[in-house]
Amino acid sequence: MSIWEGVILGIVQGLTELLPVSSSAHLVIVQSFIKGFHQPGVIFDVILHLGTLLAVIFFFRKDLLDITKALIPGKWLPASFCRDDSKRIAMRRKMALLIIIGTLPAGIVGFLFKDAIHALFESVGFAAAMLLITGVLLFISDQVKNADRQEGEMTITDGIVIGMAQAVALIPGISRSGSTIAFGIFRRLDRETAARFSFLLSIPAIAGAVVLESRYFTSVAASDLPAYGIGFLMAAITGFMSLKFLFLIIKKKGLKMFAYYCWFVGCITLILQAF
Repeated sequence: MSIWEGVILGIVQGLTELLPVSSSAHLVIVQSFIKGFHQPGVIFDVILHLGTLLAVIFFFRKDLLDITKALIPGKWLPASFCRDDSKRIAMRRKMALLIIIGTLPAGIVGFLFKDAIHALFESVGFAAAMLLITGVLLFISDQVKNADRQEGEMTITDGIVIGMAQAVALIPGISRSGSTIAFGIFRRLDRETAARFSFLLSIPAIAGAVVLESRYFTSVAASDLPAYGIGFLMAAITGFMSLKFLFLIIKKKGLKMFAYYCWFVGCITLILQAF
């Protein structure tokens, strides 16, 4: 793998993983146009996901710090945090519980069906078709009215439903962020709350994927390490920029524009595959 392939795929990952347009589909499609591209398992994709994971952790560092401190027993909490009212601490602890609950479906599905999921990454046409479904989800979610529930109003059912959406998004072409945000909106969460929970939920999911794919790390050739490193860096930088853009656009424009994009890319890819 060349440095330029690492740069291109890192940018593709960073731009598409955190926007609701399915990075898995884009990586499958772009890799299909790179002559002779090969990777052991899906380890390069995992490295790129690690880059976007770094972007998510940095973007939501304050939320993560608050959740972490809320889980510390009261007698060990910093004095400044102890001055917070109990309601806020309880809300942060509930968020931690919802993240755990929402992570379980993807963890179970990923562990039990990892080989079948890997096989799906070999089909460009399948990924493109699933991208059309992602567009449908985004378009329908934009038609939902009265989606105004806030973080403090989230329930266990919200965590289960959104977690199941994340499990389905293991399929290439089904956007993880797109499906989880869409189902959050279907649960009447406001767009920003749905997006925030979606990305907090992505942290253990991506970390789990890395653990599952760790067996392939030893298969990476030393000559490919620079390309993997630059891919990771580009994914992290562009991923952070994508998050900034998404939270800016989601308040004003909604998700419909991303639906049109998914339909366009999916259709063009299927047409090219037919010839």
